[in-house]
Amino acid sequence: MLDIKFIRENPDLIKEGVRKKYIDFDVSKLLDADKERVALMTEIETMRAKQNSVSTEITNAPDAAKRSSLIYDMKLVKEEMQKKETQLAEVMTKWRDLMLAVPNVPDITVPEGATDKENVEVRVWGEPKVFNFEPKSSIDLMLAHDLVDFDRGVKVAGFRGYFLKNEAARLSMAIWQFVMDELVPKGFTPMIVPSLVRREAFLGTGYLPQGEEDLYKTQDGNYLSGTAEVGTMGYFMDEVLKKEELPKKMVSFNTCYRREAGSHGKDTKGLYRVHEFNKVEQVVLCEASHELSVKLHEELTGNAEALLQALKLPYHVVLNCGGDLGLGQVKKYYIEAWIPSEKRYGETHSSSYFHDFQTRRLNIRYRDEADGKLHFAHSLNNTALATPRLLISILENYQNEDGSIDIPEVLKKYLGGKDKISK
Repeated sequence: MLDIKFIRENPDLIKEGVRKKYIDFDVSKLLDADKERVALMTEIETMRAKQNSVSTEITNAPDAAKRSSLIYDMKLVKEEMQKKETQLAEVMTKWRDLMLAVPNVPDITVPEGATDKENVEVRVWGEPKVFNFEPKSSIDLMLAHDLVDFDRGVKVAGFRGYFLKNEAARLSMAIWQFVMDELVPKGFTPMIVPSLVRREAFLGTGYLPQGEEDLYKTQDGNYLSGTAEVGTMGYFMDEVLKKEELPKKMVSFNTCYRREAGSHGKDTKGLYRVHEFNKVEQVVLCEASHELSVKLHEELTGNAEALLQALKLPYHVVLNCGGDLGLGQVKKYYIEAWIPSEKRYGETHSSSYFHDFQTRRLNIRYRDEADGKLHFAHSLNNTALATPRLLISILENYQNEDGSIDIPEVLKKYLGGKDKISK
């Protein structure tokens, strides 16, 4: 959510953000609703002030006739005020709905474009491995080594269901622990956060109301989250933080759920696009400074890149175009790891910053001791590593001609020193 004062003073900037993000939103409707809201609030406050003033006059009325006259006048005022309050309630509902739909303004460095096809590559790390044999797909490798069971996964969990087995299960847990071991020494607080989260946290982080079709909803009105960002941000909802504690850095783990609405027919085989997965997420709250947000955004992205570099997985970083940004994102990178069997990069990470878009919705503030004022914090998040998707690149990049698969050096200690997956 943006500050209404900022929207009033910068309507053209908001319109430009709407255009660049390819979002269907009419800024003029919001401004009209805001004018009506302010006018009604002013009228109601004027009536209340008159009520208070006349109440004193009634008490001090010189006679019964004057008192009766004043009471009758106030009855008319009260009736009119009730009508105005009913109108205000309707306008406020409309105004709040529009405020929740206003997109954040993209950074000036965000490229033009409507879809992810227009994202811009900014850097590449590592050379894709040249095999002297035809590399197998992760599906073939996993089936050959009894690392996955898709048939029973579908039987138990339905479409896109799966069971990870043997070294695939151990590799997944190794990846989670590897991330914690790398990021906790950098000042990140480790957290395991809820996957079942109340609606307020989804509204606050910007996943509702626009993203409802991609969320699983429970009978009691809660939702299953598709990222630990939701639970981690909700942890600080309605709190005032101490400025000296900022930036707050969390590395959060949870099981994630996504319906993958709109992706019917895409990546239906394997582990690339599944309904249930596990993810370790970097989440940061910092002071309300654009420069600091930019600095931390690059830092979080660098942390994720360092993890891929330690795993020796070739990747590239792309800058998302306007049409591939979410409602609240100011700027976003995708990090995409190399998939040998498909001869392409596949998305493994996203890295975003939001300014105060999320914290304003969630009412997360800090007090600046210098001026004593409360400010909304800025928020950022970044995928550290997610499984099982990352297994695709690991297994394919580390495969050998005889069908065996090497264990990445940095993960061996988590598998008891085992260095190879073989039949």
